[in-house]
Amino acid sequence: MQSSNSRPRGSGDGAQRSTEHGEGHVPRPAEAPGGMRYDDPWYDALASGWGETDGVGAPATGGGPGRGAEEEGLSAAGDIYLEVQRSAAFQEVRSRYRRFVVPGVLVFLTWYVGYVVTATTAPGLMARPVAGAVNVAMLAGLGQFLTTFVLAWAYARHARLRRDRAALELRWDTQELTRAARGSAS
Repeated sequence: MQSSNSRPRGSGDGAQRSTEHGEGHVPRPAEAPGGMRYDDPWYDALASGWGETDGVGAPATGGGPGRGAEEEGLSAAGDIYLEVQRSAAFQEVRSRYRRFVVPGVLVFLTWYVGYVVTATTAPGLMARPVAGAVNVAMLAGLGQFLTTFVLAWAYARHARLRRDRAALELRWDTQELTRAARGSAS
C-alpha cells in the first residue's frame, strides 16, 4: 500500500524497517520515526540549544563534543536563517508588511468599535430609516462585511505587488545556502 506521497507504507517494528532500507540506515534528525523526511527548512533547522544556557547564564553555543557532521550542518542551516533574518532584504519585506497591516488593522478596528459603540449609545440614529425597511444600522452592518472583503482584497494585492517577489527571492536564496551548508557538512 502506498501513502499519498507515493512512498511505501511500512508495517512492523523498527528492526524490520531497517532491513527493508538496508543495514546502515540511521534516521536523520529531520526524519520522522516512520522514515518520512520533512523537507520544510524550518523543520530541518532544529531548535536544539536554542534558548538554553551554558550553565553560567550565557546562551549556549553549538558544537559540543558529541555532535556529528549532520548536526553541524543543521546548526549551519540555523545560522543561515538567522543571517537572513538580519539582512536588509528581510527587514524591508517585514517593514512593507507592517506599513500595510498596522494602519489597516487600526482603521478596521476603529470602524468596528465605532459601529458597536454607536449601535449601543445612539439607537435612535441607527434606527433611522434610509430606504423602506433599510435603516442606518443595516447599512453599517453591511458596510462591515464590505470593509472586510475590501481589506482582504487590498492585503492580497499589496502582498502580490510589494512583498511576494522579494520574499520568494529570500526563500530561494535561503534554501540554496542551506543546501550548500548541508552538502559541505556531509
